[in-house]
Amino acid sequence: MTTDLAAAPARTPLAANPARPRTFSGIQPSGVVHLGNDLGAIRNYVALARKYEAIYCIVDYHALTSTHEPDVLRQRTREMAAGLLALGLDPDVCTLFVQSHRPEHTELGWLLCTVTPVSWLERTPTYKEKVQQQPDDVNHGLLTYPVLQAADIVIYKATLVPVGRDQAAHLELSREIVRAFNRRYGATFPEPQAVYTEAPTVLGTDGAKKMSKSVGNTIDILGEPDLIRRQVMSMVTDTLRIKRTDPGRPEVCNVCQLHRFFGDDWAEIQDGERTARTGCVDTKKLLAERIVSHYAAARERYADLMAHPSEVDGILEAGADRLAPVAAATLAEVKEKMGLR
Repeated sequence: MTTDLAAAPARTPLAANPARPRTFSGIQPSGVVHLGNDLGAIRNYVALARKYEAIYCIVDYHALTSTHEPDVLRQRTREMAAGLLALGLDPDVCTLFVQSHRPEHTELGWLLCTVTPVSWLERTPTYKEKVQQQPDDVNHGLLTYPVLQAADIVIYKATLVPVGRDQAAHLELSREIVRAFNRRYGATFPEPQAVYTEAPTVLGTDGAKKMSKSVGNTIDILGEPDLIRRQVMSMVTDTLRIKRTDPGRPEVCNVCQLHRFFGDDWAEIQDGERTARTGCVDTKKLLAERIVSHYAAARERYADLMAHPSEVDGILEAGADRLAPVAAATLAEVKEKMGLR
């Protein structure tokens, strides 16, 4: 059953000084979530929301650096929001919103640009990667992406940012930008600290690259069960195991590794592969059924949310409204210190 948001009471605005540490994280509006999204990020989002005052942002401004079809961007944004909600983000426990619903982000981003050396941005690994990935679309947003990213965090004076250890360098640039601003205009922003998450790097069905829509190697956990089964059955396993009777190498088999997340018997499953008691097809079938079963409730919730888009939109709007006072206060403080008021 869907919620009548019009009748729901408004949530309390975000406090200027939260009782719990405030954490911020942004996620690209890449559309329907896949297994890598859940294991690599969303499960951590749900867990962190119980411990911190958590803010989660669907970063559609950032997406404009590579997505230029308006209808596609709108659809992907709603799909991502519905997926996050279906997989356990509770808008009564955390704040979920869309970046462009709080335009203060881009205004603060411009102000932070004035204290950020171009050389810092040009050395960013992600900028160099994007230039290679889209050589015909090297827009200004690709270069200044990290500045807006810093603004996303500090406009709410978040002190913690959940990241994998491989992303620590990205957060360090935000910290450098904060230090540059504070040196020039006085103590204004806290330096955000990393909350390191142990999220795994989830390989795709090809067994070689990180699971990604752009690569086309995903397992679409919110799709129809038959689709999930087809995708799992297409997975590359141990390429050196030619015959069913050959011993396997579960440590290099992506299917065996994914079993760790869907049952306590993963060691037994790996032993079965190692001793050839079971074959790759058996292990794939078992994984497929466990994924289908595990996400059954989430698929139902996702379908309901997508059938009632006003519910999703209402949750996102409420989240943005809740953040408005803090965003406005931070921007007013920054303008005053920079001589704009």
